[in-house]
Amino acid sequence: MDISATLKELGIEEINEGTSTGQSWLSNSEYISSYSPIDGKLIGKVSVTTPDDYEKVVQSAEAAFKVWREMPAPKRGEIVRLFGEKLRDKKEALGMLVTYEMGKSYQEGLGEVQEMIDICDFAVGLSRQLYGLTMHSERPGHRMYEQYHPLGIVGIISAFNFPVAVWCWNTALAWVSGDVCVWKASEKAPICSIACQKLFAEVIAENDLPEGLCCIINGDYKVGEMMTKDTRIPLVSATGSIRMGKIVGAEVAKRLGRSLLELGGNNAIIITPEADINITVIGAVFGAVGTAGQRCTSTRRLIIHDSIYDQVIEKITTAYKQIRVGDPLDTNNHVGPLIDTDAVKAYSNAIQQVKQAGGKLLVEGGVLTGEGYESGCYVKPAIAEAKNEFQIVQDETFAPILYVMKYSDLGEAIAIQNGVKQGLSSAIMTTNMRDAERFLSVAGSDCGIANVNIGTSGAEIGGAFGGEKETGGGRESGSDAWKAYMRRQTNTINYSTELPLSQGITFDF
Repeated sequence: MDISATLKELGIEEINEGTSTGQSWLSNSEYISSYSPIDGKLIGKVSVTTPDDYEKVVQSAEAAFKVWREMPAPKRGEIVRLFGEKLRDKKEALGMLVTYEMGKSYQEGLGEVQEMIDICDFAVGLSRQLYGLTMHSERPGHRMYEQYHPLGIVGIISAFNFPVAVWCWNTALAWVSGDVCVWKASEKAPICSIACQKLFAEVIAENDLPEGLCCIINGDYKVGEMMTKDTRIPLVSATGSIRMGKIVGAEVAKRLGRSLLELGGNNAIIITPEADINITVIGAVFGAVGTAGQRCTSTRRLIIHDSIYDQVIEKITTAYKQIRVGDPLDTNNHVGPLIDTDAVKAYSNAIQQVKQAGGKLLVEGGVLTGEGYESGCYVKPAIAEAKNEFQIVQDETFAPILYVMKYSDLGEAIAIQNGVKQGLSSAIMTTNMRDAERFLSVAGSDCGIANVNIGTSGAEIGGAFGGEKETGGGRESGSDAWKAYMRRQTNTINYSTELPLSQGITFDF
């Protein structure tokens, strides 16, 4: 595929920049290369942010914050609305770039840009709903209330699997909250960040705004460290692996900063005897193979009641025979490539480990070669019968490998579902109201997301997104997630002519 026309439509004439202070671009002689996992071709090289570049970015962001925080929130919402309009206009082109650089299907690429549009719409409404609260004072002639103020600069570290949407989840809420943003994109999908920056730079120019509202930096983990160690950045929102999140969380905590972490998942679907098998198969298969198993919400485990185990396995393995793996730009294909050959090695290693542990492959996997698979990143979705205590089942493998296991009692199933260190997404397939309610109760799923008759994969922007345990505890996107991007302040006003002290204390002199 010739991606040049798409890049040109997105305002990217030449790819040699990787750092932006808003409208200005900085470049140097050190680059990272971005290759498409679809065909293995070089998309372009992006310059790496140097310490001097980073300092210019932060200074630009600091200057912009002083102006932006004074703008009324509804007016900030209007700017976000205008960005959403830019996204609507460039949805097809940006979706195409997401697909080509990351490898997900074009339909999913378009869906990711639609998520950006949706969160912009959400943020516009939110800009008139940044509510505080009032309370009665114990002292006469006093009024108390709480209000929220912006934090300042929000640092955003995003992952390759959603190279634009998760950034927008964070930044749209941060913007309406009065914050400015510095974004470090994944080094595996840096060109998507340049495209988004180009679009927002148009909004900046057209509305006479300070350029540092939105800045980008690019490079490997060393560039991310500049942000996590920087006391001028009060909040770092990081999406990625548990290993990465632990490093980021510890580093930010050293300076008593805030971190919002959305990390790995090991998501399970419990299938009860009363499950609707048709929707169960759809939810399980899409959850396991969508985005080639590279979603943090991908379905990794099926916990199936022993009375229907054989029936479910037969239907799901039959469905797997119909899955077409290939170029994700071809809408006839269901599954595209993994992000790179390192991911392929992790996939192959996981299959070997489950065999060595005593698991049984019900659907053989394997690396695909030959015409159409020249990039070396295409693999077959696999299903393995395994035990929850296998180490490889306990770990998250970012690939289309589905582990299946039996249960006989719902309490046992919930214990299996919760018996991993991650706590992101979970689901139960049942038409039994009691089982559904038990799954959602305090003694049920321990995940941040718990669904009934819906798979684990994906989420709506209206609900707060995130998980518990080693998933990090953060919440992005909808609901009241905006509070993470603001600081809370309690205010007391004395409108009397006296100064009574709290708790009845007297201080006479």
